[in-house]
Amino acid sequence: MKHIVIGTAGHVDHGKTVLVKALTGVDTDRLKEEKERGISIELGFAKLKLPSGHNAAIIDVPGHERFIKNMLAGVGGIDIVMLVVAADEGVMPQTREHLEIIQLLQIDKGVVVITKKDLVDEEWLSLVREELQEFLRGTVLENARVVAVSSVTGEGLDELLHVIDELVAGVDEKKSSGPPRMPVDRVFSVVGFGTVSTGTLLSGQIRPGDNLQVYPGDTVSRVRNIHVHGQKVDMAEAGQRVAVNLSGVETGDIKRGNVLAAPGSLKPSHRLDARMKFLPSAPKPLKHRARVRVYLGTAEILGRVVLLDREELKPGEDAYVQLQLEDPVAAARGDHFVIRSYSPMRTIGGGTVIDPAPVKHKRNRKEVIEALSTAEKGTPSELVEQYLFTTARPVPLHQLATGAGISEEEAGSTLRELLDNDRVVKLTAEGEDYYLSAMVLARWEQTILSVLNEYHQKYPLREGYPKEELRSRYFTVLNAKQFQVLVNYLDQRGKVAGRAQSIALRGFEPQPPPEINEKINRLEKIFLENEFQPPTWSDATTRAGIKNAEAQELLGYLLARGILVKLAEGIYLHGKALRKAVSLIKEHLEQKGEISLGEVRDLLQTSRKYTLPLLEYLDREKVTRRVGDMRVAGKFLT
Repeated sequence: MKHIVIGTAGHVDHGKTVLVKALTGVDTDRLKEEKERGISIELGFAKLKLPSGHNAAIIDVPGHERFIKNMLAGVGGIDIVMLVVAADEGVMPQTREHLEIIQLLQIDKGVVVITKKDLVDEEWLSLVREELQEFLRGTVLENARVVAVSSVTGEGLDELLHVIDELVAGVDEKKSSGPPRMPVDRVFSVVGFGTVSTGTLLSGQIRPGDNLQVYPGDTVSRVRNIHVHGQKVDMAEAGQRVAVNLSGVETGDIKRGNVLAAPGSLKPSHRLDARMKFLPSAPKPLKHRARVRVYLGTAEILGRVVLLDREELKPGEDAYVQLQLEDPVAAARGDHFVIRSYSPMRTIGGGTVIDPAPVKHKRNRKEVIEALSTAEKGTPSELVEQYLFTTARPVPLHQLATGAGISEEEAGSTLRELLDNDRVVKLTAEGEDYYLSAMVLARWEQTILSVLNEYHQKYPLREGYPKEELRSRYFTVLNAKQFQVLVNYLDQRGKVAGRAQSIALRGFEPQPPPEINEKINRLEKIFLENEFQPPTWSDATTRAGIKNAEAQELLGYLLARGILVKLAEGIYLHGKALRKAVSLIKEHLEQKGEISLGEVRDLLQTSRKYTLPLLEYLDREKVTRRVGDMRVAGKFLT
């Protein structure tokens, strides 16, 4: 079933709220101040039953110029607009501004309603119709039906309902696939239930028990209950007006302008790439970095317009821009926005989001404009390729779909084509698939192989480049998990050998050159001559004629190869001496069943200084096991 949202628009006191009440029986003015002043200040909501049997939700928006921001919070998710014009006044300032907003948001299905028909004669009504015909020429509502009604007598209401029904037939049914996303337009508390947030569900489905994240921010809350048109439901679908009861969230934790969506499905950003249209009615050109008010979804954010290919935007022109926002916003590709001047406040333009989380662009660059053009008009294949190339990191399918601004189904089929053509590479880690641009991978592979080759030449005794150091120096765009995915892929292809803490070229083994081999032989001789009473490392290197800088490299090599074994801080034993000690201790244990520290000391003809670290090392390695003051055979000695 189609889920339809209808929004009103029009000048203050032109009868929008009275019209909604005549159609639905609901007075959408709920605030005391609205009753007293006789105007709408906040958004109002009502359910409308159409002759066809369809249910629609009506959003009644304020018409007063002071409350345009409230009006903008309500029109973002509507399918059909009712532009209301009072018969006794005709087109007024907010009629014009509301139509400009409808034009900017590309709401192309609508009906023009002339209200207060009972207050004028037919001749005057004809003049109003002629005025409207001229007023609507060249706009998205140029071909909209015009219906004159009286909310007092009921005249024309049946005709209006049938016109709306005809419009409903042309509204595409929204897809309920993909992650849910709902801009919040109202928050309140219900006794016994807690916090309730309302909005129009733009995509996906919501069920009780689902987890939703409050964007921008990190708060994740579980859905307790869902209401649609005042009725409790087991599932809400895209296109419906939804009231979501959240657990563990206070009313102060969420506000109009936030977005409820699946955890991790959106990426809040202080920047948006967009195609912006500057209205012909704007009073003067828009300068580069002009401060403006941006209305996106239900949010109002201050920001600046960065003109990427010019110094000013003239009235009637459009251009690619980057919006730099003072607060983060959670948007999606294809979202429409409206811009109003900072002061005095008036609607001056708007457009469509191309990239909801872009990098900062350099101005006057041909390649930037070309990339934005592709992102705006490209095929799913071009969008996926460009997103993966510019993102330059492995991403899972759901993140790729969101970033490219297409459905997961489209992303999946597009990826299959790109994988077959070797344009994209699939990487797998911990049972999850990630996708990476083949061009980015080739660049990274070349970087890693070149860096490792240089590293092995400089440090021939080291097993490999420390993994985290390599990531933080050359791959800062990747987190540790993403970098490990890359290493695993190159390892599987036989390019590198990924070790626990380091990475090396496949087939590389530490190989000392002849001059270093001589020094290693001297060190080994020194340690073997003093097998159970080894010298300190500094004493050994001094005797072998090795300088401090080189000594540390040699120690790392000898420990990694097992030539030396570290028993405790500052105490190293040659591997042959250790094996001899273990053999002697094992022989004793086979005869006696246990051995004391003193017996080990005498057996090895050494001192307690070396015996105790040796036994503690053997205990750690489970060669021996301590029982009281004695040692018995451990797990790896029996």
